[in-house]
Amino acid sequence: MLIYSLIAIINTLRYRPIIIIMMRTKVFRKIGALLLFVIIFFSQEASSETKCIDSDGEAVIINNDVPSAKAEAIARAKWSAVEQVVGVEVKAQSVVQNMALVDDAVSKNIRGFVAGYKLLQQEIRKDTMWVKINACIEPTKAKDAISSLALNNSVAVFIPAKKPGSIRDEYEETNILSETLIGRLTEQGYTVIDVAPTHAMDAREIENAIKSGNFMTMRSLVYKFLSNVLLVGKVDYAISTRKGESIGYGISMPFNNVTVRLTYRIIARDNTGKIGILTAGTEEGKGLALSVEDAMASGMKELAQKMTPVILEKLGQYIKGIAKKIQVKVDGVADINSNFEVKEALQNIAWVTNVEEKGLGEFVVSYPENTVYLANSISQKGSFQVVNFLPYLITVKYQR
Repeated sequence: MLIYSLIAIINTLRYRPIIIIMMRTKVFRKIGALLLFVIIFFSQEASSETKCIDSDGEAVIINNDVPSAKAEAIARAKWSAVEQVVGVEVKAQSVVQNMALVDDAVSKNIRGFVAGYKLLQQEIRKDTMWVKINACIEPTKAKDAISSLALNNSVAVFIPAKKPGSIRDEYEETNILSETLIGRLTEQGYTVIDVAPTHAMDAREIENAIKSGNFMTMRSLVYKFLSNVLLVGKVDYAISTRKGESIGYGISMPFNNVTVRLTYRIIARDNTGKIGILTAGTEEGKGLALSVEDAMASGMKELAQKMTPVILEKLGQYIKGIAKKIQVKVDGVADINSNFEVKEALQNIAWVTNVEEKGLGEFVVSYPENTVYLANSISQKGSFQVVNFLPYLITVKYQR
């Protein structure tokens, strides 16, 4: 079949009769089969490397500067195409408020993962420029670009719990344990993403991933939700003693005694992008009630009380351990009082763990997130204007 397929392919060539005669030789048949395999293999590789899709973007026209607005709209359309190829559930716009900084970050890296694009449409709609493009994206590089915007303080949570009395191992993806943990993490200032409503995965996938140590499924969630931390687990239950069951000496159990068991893992990505297990384990809680459902709910509450401090401690250690040193240069600091005001403002930024003074207008900030997030937080302060930012340097103008 390979030989005849090759004949069909090369029949369109100019020297078709000569090639067909050569194909009758035994040696050429082997070479032809190998050549066909190479052609098919590399064509599949090429098709899997690049995906071309339509996307759109828009930007505000400022001071009648249409060319600049068009360039910004095209950059956003490219970014939208990247998000579609990677399949993210959380958009960059919702992660960073100041999109000017994001556009700057994207424009510096856009050439790395957009192989090319074609402008399909453009319209001026009142004071905005709208464009539609067909962009060709390299998925592998696109994932790296997306992951660079992932938050270390963002925790994606997915802990399904087995339904009481379910025959076919049905699971509740939203339950007392997951809701309690999400609430406590939010109170501590973490950005929490509930994976359950998105239906990105199910309980069986989680169970198989935990048992086999398969990181592929968990890595896909990291990409989808722009999070560097993933809390996954599964809750099962066992009825230790049923209501009415004899417990000896002629005494019947007045309640259902249920044991709830959680198997979990916290997956985190380090500064090099490598994904590893931050912590893993099992925990259980017990509940007594007239019904199995109420007993399980009681056990889940006990389980949540046990798990919350453990998870908060592990996440706190993780955040502190990955903090990097970022130099912040501030123009416009003329005296000690101004220097102190700037330092205090930097210290009050969320997730800044330390600020060191190196001189007037020169600081070293310990920060666990991408530099663009620190630059964004500084720009939100009324007295600061971000002039430029690099991975380890932010230049700011201070107006007291």
